[in-house]
Amino acid sequence: MPNVHILTEFIQLLDDNIISLTALTVIVDPESRCHTKGARISQLTLSLYLITRCQFKLRNSVMSLIRTLDYIKVALIRHSPERTVDHLTLKLIEREVQRTISH
Repeated sequence: MPNVHILTEFIQLLDDNIISLTALTVIVDPESRCHTKGARISQLTLSLYLITRCQFKLRNSVMSLIRTLDYIKVALIRHSPERTVDHLTLKLIEREVQRTISH
């Protein structure tokens, strides 16, 4: 699965949530700063995050959000537990979608 490396040069191009999640992983595991393994997010996760953000801004239907929620659940299964940023990002958007659906 292709990755997007979260480099300090690109921080200003990233969303606040992605930056915060990345910073939290560095705080918890400072050694992750020394190698690129800890500073990456899969293209699948980033795409699902961006799709979800667009759906919220465009106020898409509940059915569309439910379909995206299914994609998020599959992505959570596909990523290994070591992919901390991916799991945190997917859990974040999963919770936001669930909250939006329940209102």
